[in-house]
Amino acid sequence: VARLKVVPPLFFLFFAVGCNQPTTTKAQTTPFPFEAKENLSGKIDGLSFVAPPSPFQGNPMEAVKSVNADWIAVIPYGYTRVGKPTVKYGSNFQWWGEKPEGTRKTIEIAHDNGLNVMLKPQVYVPGSWAGGLDFENDEAWAQWESDYQKFIMAFAKIAVETDVQMFCIGTEFKMSTRKRPDFWRKLIKDIRKIYSGKLVYAANWDDYQEVTFWEELDFIGIDAYFPLVDADTPSVAALTKAWQPIAKEIERFSKEKKKNILFTEFGYLSVGNCAWRNWELEKVIGECQINELAQANALHTLLQVFMQKDWWAGGFLWKWFPEGQGHEGYPQKDYTPQGKQSEQVIRGWYEGG
Repeated sequence: VARLKVVPPLFFLFFAVGCNQPTTTKAQTTPFPFEAKENLSGKIDGLSFVAPPSPFQGNPMEAVKSVNADWIAVIPYGYTRVGKPTVKYGSNFQWWGEKPEGTRKTIEIAHDNGLNVMLKPQVYVPGSWAGGLDFENDEAWAQWESDYQKFIMAFAKIAVETDVQMFCIGTEFKMSTRKRPDFWRKLIKDIRKIYSGKLVYAANWDDYQEVTFWEELDFIGIDAYFPLVDADTPSVAALTKAWQPIAKEIERFSKEKKKNILFTEFGYLSVGNCAWRNWELEKVIGECQINELAQANALHTLLQVFMQKDWWAGGFLWKWFPEGQGHEGYPQKDYTPQGKQSEQVIRGWYEGG
């Protein structure tokens, strides 16, 4: 079993770098200290693989393996507009990687390279998010659920045909899972009829305890964007302290439900204050200054805290751009660790996971 290399403790310098201040940090070249622990083996060391707009030019899995990841999440999207009880997907306007043919090819290449796959179809809601999706009456809900079931079952069939190891039934549907849990229970049963792999649902960080159907699934999935420290460049010590009550509560919930925890998403923008409320920073990303150290500290601390927990199954870093494709114009500030200080953090922790 691979082991993480022990590196002597380091003294880190932390500078105040935020969204409206000039960048003053220098690139950190000394490795972060990784701890060798026996129970690191067997974790899911995953990357959320952004669906590319066009077919791959080479083998994008070589870069994935270079950071010691052993899983990718393949994420085809459907679309629901606010107030419209429909789910659209597979149109000619969608990116190649989001279409069935692109999804199949991505899975095929991943498997050919010895990687495991979680297929994670998601619904994009322009101007809003899946958690806020709501409808005024049962008729509208039923119409949306009919469309969503077709969307999910289409990809569940692809999961069967391509021998995908894990399938995610939904992501961050805060209102739907609270108001319409019976729909989700039936959907799980319908998927189980054709698919024998592991099933998970991805709950938002503030909503996982409200989901009522965890007993029907194989993992408790959490998109782990917990606000931690409101500071431009928080120290590892401050981040570790902030994680303690959160980790304790997650552990309590895991033991109560008798299910291991999977971070279906985790990650931080590479800008100042990224360990607080990333979704707010996304709205003003143009004003934010690059802060690779803030991102690296946050990722290092998360992995240091949770890698040692036997109830933590691992997770999928949000996000990874294959061959540089799929970014929205600011990859140097985005969640990806590629070409940043965080790349060595992921490589080091994933080495023994």
